[in-house]
Amino acid sequence: MSAAVQQTVPLPAARRRRAGARVGDTVFGALARAAALLVLVLLGLTALSMLWGGWPAFRTFGWHFFAGTEWDPVTRRFAALVPIYGTLVTSAIAMVIAVPVSFGIAVFLTEVAPRWLAGPVAAAIELLAGVPSIIYGMWGLFVFVPFMADHVDPWIDASLGTLPLIGPLFSGPPLGIGMLTAGIILAIMVVPFVSAVMRDVFALVPPPLRESAFALGATRWEVVRRVVLPYTRTAVVGGIFLGLGRALGETMAVTFVLGNAHDFAISLLAPGNSIAAAIANEFTEADSDIYRQSLIALGFVLFIVTFAVLAVAKLMLLRLARQAGR
Repeated sequence: MSAAVQQTVPLPAARRRRAGARVGDTVFGALARAAALLVLVLLGLTALSMLWGGWPAFRTFGWHFFAGTEWDPVTRRFAALVPIYGTLVTSAIAMVIAVPVSFGIAVFLTEVAPRWLAGPVAAAIELLAGVPSIIYGMWGLFVFVPFMADHVDPWIDASLGTLPLIGPLFSGPPLGIGMLTAGIILAIMVVPFVSAVMRDVFALVPPPLRESAFALGATRWEVVRRVVLPYTRTAVVGGIFLGLGRALGETMAVTFVLGNAHDFAISLLAPGNSIAAAIANEFTEADSDIYRQSLIALGFVLFIVTFAVLAVAKLMLLRLARQAGR
């Protein structure tokens, strides 16, 4: 009898603990769902507010707003093709440069560099991510632009500007300011983000996978190409698109070195404009409702472009996960 009593006495306390745990789980789950829904609500409200503010411009200019090249505050005729083109081109240049450089940095830090060197180099690269973008812009304007104008642009124009097909991309006046310069500055800004993601995921590869590959006679490059990259490709793609999103929305650094010209030009050496730079430069000078509404419409276009890029990234990640059997 006493044994039965000893077994039944703790039961109410255990039930109370389980009930308290269930209440805590319920509250925690509700708070987590509320936080997630809040993010979605804020995202939707942001998009709707920009669409509402820019709708008069969309209604006034129609599809010509996306296909036209004029941007004339005097006649109040606005079109977004030049800023859209400049945003996409400068971001593409940045990623073409930043992805292989970031990959090389990550491989060096995780596979080649000794421990005493890898730590300081990684810390130095991560510090670049904390430098304000306006500092990159000022450095680009006062240091990098003269270097491009004196040494790089003339060589590109003389060497590549006369080639068939791709010649128009590399021919132009050696001003130093232009889409190529802006793309290089963006690449410098994006490298810390992409390389940090790659380095972290490369370091998470289980050591037995590397050791087994080396035991079979694989070289260091073969280990990276056949073991490290397949194991981490999902995270690597995510890091690349994270850097692309950073490049698409950059404002101040691009504003300093892009030229802020609304003239459509194929040449990468010519001045251009981007959506973020146009909004930053002209919003305070908008002297009419349609001018201001056109700038808000540009902001909505940038939102859609960035959202589309991130959506494509998510679809690619899901596809890679399915191919990996997860």
